[in-house]
Formats: sequence, structure tokens, C-alpha cells
Amino acid sequence: MNDMASRKVMEPSDWYEAAQAIQGDTVALRRAIHAEPELGLQTPKTLAKVRAALADLPLEWKTGPSCTGAVAVLRGALPGRTVLLRGDMDALPMPEDTGLPFRSTVEGAMHACGHDTHTAMLAAAARILCARRASLAGTVLFMFQPGEEGWHGARFMLQDGLLDDPAPEAAFALHIMPNAPAGSFVSKAGPMLASADKLIVRVSGKGGHASMPHDAIDPVPVACEIVTALQVFVTRRIDIFDPVVLTIAKIDGGSTNNVIPESANLLGTIRTLSEETRESVHAGVARVAENIARAHECEAVVQIERGFPVTVCDARAVGVAEQAIGSLFGAAAWKTMTSPVMGAEDFSYVLKRVPGAMVMLGVCPDGQPWKSACPCHSNKMVLNEAMLSRGVAAHCAIAERFLARGFD
Repeated sequence: MNDMASRKVMEPSDWYEAAQAIQGDTVALRRAIHAEPELGLQTPKTLAKVRAALADLPLEWKTGPSCTGAVAVLRGALPGRTVLLRGDMDALPMPEDTGLPFRSTVEGAMHACGHDTHTAMLAAAARILCARRASLAGTVLFMFQPGEEGWHGARFMLQDGLLDDPAPEAAFALHIMPNAPAGSFVSKAGPMLASADKLIVRVSGKGGHASMPHDAIDPVPVACEIVTALQVFVTRRIDIFDPVVLTIAKIDGGSTNNVIPESANLLGTIRTLSEETRESVHAGVARVAENIARAHECEAVVQIERGFPVTVCDARAVGVAEQAIGSLFGAAAWKTMTSPVMGAEDFSYVLKRVPGAMVMLGVCPDGQPWKSACPCHSNKMVLNEAMLSRGVAAHCAIAERFLARGFD
């Protein structure tokens, strides 16, 4: 084959046909991962399944000391750019109630967020792109990441240097959505997903007999006042066009009906779409809680545990994804999000370093209205496996388009 022929860019239909040709393998890997979910930063069995499935391919594997994350490097036969594709591997600590024949065999763990599909689609894309190695101009990094569900796995992989040599010039990730039309792809430029921080407030007073509150300093009504005041703070002090969600999800204090407790505790979450507002909210929460407590002769100690940063998609990268997916499935397959989602993703760590985009893939089950389908993180979440080949093809088309054209 001459050089010009070897460098011929595949037609969009070729990527989809290749993905459909190995759909059985993609589904089999997904089901094997689904049946044996692993939590947190250590997912050795999942990674072993991936490496076994790709053992015959010309991939260089990189691992680090902090977690079981791995990057498989595909070096094309020709020099060029470097692009990263990411799939996450960890599951959620929750029971599964789907009744699927390949349901979780691990008590208290379930792939309810689709990470089993993300990993399987990425592995399938690696196989197809490896078959095109002779004509690839550049390098593809396949990032298999644990610890997305609150464990900061992407941050650990970055700290371990797994994305340093070679360093990607663009990064892309797919995330399934069971409650979106099957086969649709959705993304947006700018803030797409929120930051997520954990809020803990401990209000301390003076315990006593419930019949004699004047002899005590009751922290319970003070905690309740703080909850209400925080909602007022959000609506009156934060720009409505830079939205914030502040939810107190748990209140606890006391031991019985006739004892005023020494303390009451609040537990909640803070979601923001910009780092500036994030810092403003952190300061405001502490100010409101501490001063309300002080007004009632109590003390409030505010603790904020920083979670994932805002997921910000590069407009050029979103354009690459939209063009690649449009060439595969037509313009109607692509939808631009009209507003961000206040959920969070640790792919945000990658996007803080590398321009890129996250794209959502609709996988609503057959015969079910997408608006009523169980969403991610539901113990009854199921999905349309036929859509996985669309995700695999999208990975391949996005990678090739960036390698060939960059952000042009």
C-alpha cells in the first residue's frame, strides 16, 4: 500500500461499521465489569479485565503508585498531535435492584453511573484505532481511571505524571445518560457541570432539661435558623446568572425527647459554576453560620471539604466533537445543552490542564419514554446496550478528527 493510501482518513461509516463488528465483545466486557464492581481508587479486577481484552494490541501501558489508574499509549506510525480519551472504572457503594442476569455479585456495590460502559467503549475504541495504527498521524492516550465517584482519581493520575509524557493537546470523555433519547449526543462550551463541595456545620450550645430551656443554650433552633439563612444568602447575595445550589441534606442532634443537646450538626453540599463564586459562597456560609450562632450565644464551626472543580468544556473541543459526531450520525444526533447541570465530574481536573470536552450519550432503554427512565445513581438503572457502538465510533471519529485537523 502506498503512503497516500495508508494515510486515507476513514469514512464516518467505517468507524461505525467497525464498532458494530465488535459490539459483541464490547457488551461482553461491559457485562463482566458490571457483574464485579469495584469501589474507589483501587479497581484491580476491572483493570485486569481491560488489559486482558487488549493484550494483543500494540499499546504501551503506564501506571502510577497512587491508584490503579492506567494510560494505554497508541503511537501512530506517523508523527503528529496527541489526544486523550478517558473512561472511568469505579462503581457506586449501593445495592442493585435491576434483576439483570449479569447484575452485581458484590453486595453493596453497583455500576449505577455507567462507568462499566465507559470503560468497555474506550477499550473497544482502542482496538479499532490500533487497527488503524499504520495510518494514524499522532498519538492516542486511553485513560482508564478509577475513583471518579468522589475519590479524585483523575487528580491522582495527574499527580502521578501519567499524562505528562506524552502530554495530550486535547482531551475527550463520554458519559452515558439513561434518561436521554437513545443515540443522542449532548454537550456545551463553557461550564457544563458544577463544582461540588461538602459542607459540615457543628453548632455548639449548652445542654439541659427540655422543660427548662432558659437554663440551657439550645443549639437546635439555632441550627434551623442557619439552614433558613443560608437559603436567603444564596438568593439575595449571589448573582442569579452565576447560579449556586446549597442543600442541607442532613440535620442531627440530641438523643431523646426531654434533653436539650450540647450540639447540632448540619451536613450538605455546595454546587457552583465558577471558581470566583465558589470562593464567595465558602466565605459567605462561614460568615452567616458563625454570626447567627454568636447572636444566640452559641458557636458554629464550619468545615468545607473541597470536591471536584467546575467542569469547563473548551469551545474548540466541543466543535471537534460536534463535527465528528455529525459526520457519523447526522446533525440531528447532536444537541447543544441550553444550561449546565449541577452534578459534578472529576474529568474537570483533566480539563483544567488540557483543553477538551465531555459529551453525554443518550442510552434510554428500548420502549421506555426517556423522561421517565431511571437516571444514573438509581438502584434500578438500566440502559440500551445497542448504543454502545455509537459511543465507540464517536471516540474513534473524535480522536482521528483532532489528530488530522487539531482545533481548526
